Parts: sequence; C-alpha cells; structure tokens
Amino acid sequence: MQFPPVEPPKRAHARAVADALAGGTSGVALGRLGAIGAWVASVQGRDVPTPFLRPRAVIVAGNHGIATRGLSAWTSDAGAAQVEQLRAGVGPASTTARVAGASIRLIDDYLDTPTGAIDVEPAVSQDVWDAALAAGAEIADSEIDGGADLLIPGDIGVGNTTVAAAVYGTFTRTEPAKAIGRGSGINDEVWKIKVAAIRDAMFRVRRFRDDTERVCAELTGPDFACLVGFIAQAAARRTPLLIDGVYPAVAAYVAERLAPDTKDWLMAAQEANEPAQAGCFEALGLRPLQHLDMKTGQGAGALAALPQLNLAAEMVGEVLAGGSSISD
Repeated sequence: MQFPPVEPPKRAHARAVADALAGGTSGVALGRLGAIGAWVASVQGRDVPTPFLRPRAVIVAGNHGIATRGLSAWTSDAGAAQVEQLRAGVGPASTTARVAGASIRLIDDYLDTPTGAIDVEPAVSQDVWDAALAAGAEIADSEIDGGADLLIPGDIGVGNTTVAAAVYGTFTRTEPAKAIGRGSGINDEVWKIKVAAIRDAMFRVRRFRDDTERVCAELTGPDFACLVGFIAQAAARRTPLLIDGVYPAVAAYVAERLAPDTKDWLMAAQEANEPAQAGCFEALGLRPLQHLDMKTGQGAGALAALPQLNLAAEMVGEVLAGGSSISD
C-alpha cells in the first residue's frame, strides 16, 4: 500500500511560540511545557495552541500463535477478557479515557484471527497483512472525518511485547536479549523462553530483513498491520497521535519506514521501561511526556498522559493570548 506523502506540521507556529515564550515579559518559565505547547500549536496549525477537544483512542485487539510458548505472565484468554472489560466500560482504558475526556473505539476484528508461531512459521500471509494495513488507514480516515482532533492507538494481545521486540530487533540489528524487557512481569525462566522465541523468529527473517512489509507479515499479525496503517494514514491526514506502549511504539516506527515523516505528527506519552519502546522513541526523535512505567496496553498510558498534553496547550495558550498572528 502506498500512503500519501506526509507533509510537515506548521513549524512556523512552533518557532513563534518558542520565541514568544523565550522573549516574553510575563515572567513565566514553562520549561518543557512550553516545548510541548509549541508542538501542539504546530500540529494544530494555530497561532496559539488549544487543548484537544475530541481525542479518540482506537484500540486494536489481536492474538499471536507465539503466545502458546508460555512466554507471558498472562494466560492465553487474557486478551479476550480485556476486550470484554472494554465492552462493559471498565478497565484501565475506560477509566483513563473517562478522566481525560476521550472516547474509545474498539477494533476486535482480529481477536480470533489465526496466526502462526513466529519462531517456526509466518504469522500471516502477505495478503492478510496488506489487507489489515489498508483497513487501519480506512479507520484513520473515518475517525478524522468524524471530527477527531487527536488519535491514540492502543493494543490488546497476549505476546505483543514478544512480537514487538522481534520486529525491533530485526530492523535495528539488536540482539534478542537486549530487545526485550519483562513485559507482563515475567520471571527469569519465562524471560529465557521469550528470548529464545525472539532469537528464532529473527533468524527466520534474516535474509530479507530490509523488506519492511514482508518482515512484518512474517513476525506480527493483522492487528499490528492495522495499527501501522492507522498511524501512517493519520499522519498523512495531518492529524496528531499520542503514542504509548511498546506495541504502538514499534508500529509507529514501522509507519515511519512506510510513510516517511510520520514522526513529525507523533508525541510519546509515557515510558514503559521496555527496550524496544525506548529504542523506537529514540529513533523517531520522541521524548515521553511522563515516566509512568505502565504496561497495561489499551492506550491507557497515553490516555493517562493526555491531561498533561492538554495542560501544556492551555497554559501556553494563556501566556500567549493576545499575541501577534502568524500567517498560514
């Protein structure tokens, strides 16, 4: 799939906001909040940033054949249980969305899609992966056309950190043991199983590791493809995204490979203490808003950081209120 060219945000607005804050007479030193507010102004194309009024989390659920290896602290039915929680309006994402004033859309089309165990076989065919990539782009279009002004990609799935680490390790030539953390809270023995699975998966794709879409079809699944398409298309549609968790972080990294300059429309929400997440954020030039060490998935960390993003916009907006206009 070919994404439309990603145009940069209105950097003139960001520079003007930064200059105004640096040379202002208000006596207010906003620190990093000022830089965050400047980014908001640039992606909104405004002289003065404003809080996001219609933030929307899109949570994509999936499953992975590799999860049968026993490499998670969660049982294989944990993903389905989290989906039921969301449907009932409870759980981490529902709570944080309610507090942050965001709405949620659940995509559970891929929850029961069979996927191969990536240490010995492809996750899905290329056709399945490509179709899910296009579906993610369509979801982004529908949300933007519906009025969303900030998008938050979220994930549900047992084995997601294993898959994310295999993709990250493959593209960055990172050793398996350095690409993976403790995920759901695993012990040493389970960690060794996880490292071995990532090692074998990376070995399988070594001959074509520069072929982004083929590697992803071999190692991920339609839920990951959906997130990649969602993120890349949102950036192409000039709509900012708040990224949280290792799975969305690696999806954003892949989106940048498929749609260069996607990174300009991304803000990192929080650090989850996972090497693949930290590595992808660094490669994308992103610095997390907060250090919450949340590993709940579901975009809950991003939703928890959303009030901080809106606070920066509100605070910078008040400082700049009444300042001179910048032409588009």
